[in-house]
Amino acid sequence: MKVALVTGVTGQDGYYLSRLLRDSGVAVHGVVGPNEGPQSVAIPEVTAHAANLTDGDAVLDLVTKVSPDYVFHLAGVSSVALSWDRPVYTADVNAVATTALLDACLKVQDATGRSIAVVNASSAEIFAGSAGSRQTEDTPVRPTSPYGVSKAMGHMMCHVYRDRGLQASNAILFNHESPRRPTSFVTRKITAAVAAISRGEQSSVRLGNIAVRRDWGWAPDYVDAMFRMATHETGDDFVVATGVDHSIADFAAAAFASVGITDWETKVDVDADLIRPADIDVMVGDAAKAATVLGWRTTKSFDQIVAAMVEADLGREQPS
Repeated sequence: MKVALVTGVTGQDGYYLSRLLRDSGVAVHGVVGPNEGPQSVAIPEVTAHAANLTDGDAVLDLVTKVSPDYVFHLAGVSSVALSWDRPVYTADVNAVATTALLDACLKVQDATGRSIAVVNASSAEIFAGSAGSRQTEDTPVRPTSPYGVSKAMGHMMCHVYRDRGLQASNAILFNHESPRRPTSFVTRKITAAVAAISRGEQSSVRLGNIAVRRDWGWAPDYVDAMFRMATHETGDDFVVATGVDHSIADFAAAAFASVGITDWETKVDVDADLIRPADIDVMVGDAAKAATVLGWRTTKSFDQIVAAMVEADLGREQPS
């Protein structure tokens, strides 16, 4: 049986990836933070390990103990807004932890002679300052936020360790959503508010720049892409995206429409204080390489994604 080590196992992507791995016959080991416990892992078949991923010695001990065939690095700060408030913490948790994990995997691979495939959750934010509205694997890396810089370092460290013989892949993930997205993200903030408004519990939702356009996909599709990278014969970089952009206004309109509310503009209060510094107007990815090389495809449309999130927030169906 193949063995996988998943960092960030308690998050949105960690849940869906762990479920996919389990259903594919892979033994899953998940890393939880020092303040978390095994009970924080939603899938009972996952073996939980507490570790500080910025501690190189602890990470080496963990990788040695688990002896994984696949390592999926999902852990870290995932919020651009938080990175502006805590830039040093973001650099430590994202860039340093990624380096520690890559180094540990190479050392264990060299010591045992067994290949380890590593998939790093990179981010579209590494391209935020590049010209053009469609990003590919060849788009220049020009981040514009502490988050983007921290992800860019992890991304480039994968290149360094790939050159040293580690099968390291970067999943350049564009925005991807599900009912398990935290409410600190604008998409889930919208769907949770729409559910509350439809129940008469609140009258409106406060949002920032609703003209910003993003490429939103379905989280279970994106972890499928990562699993395909791990089982591919070589490490590489892959954009994971739908290729279609929508505005935050579009997202709000679709969410309200799913509960029969058409005058959504009257339910949205635009607050200038919520507009993020250095927010990019449009970001959309081109996943042609993932489609051609990995055979990857998306399975849900934008409207289906939004509706599924609203349904879960209404309690009509459990987050899946």
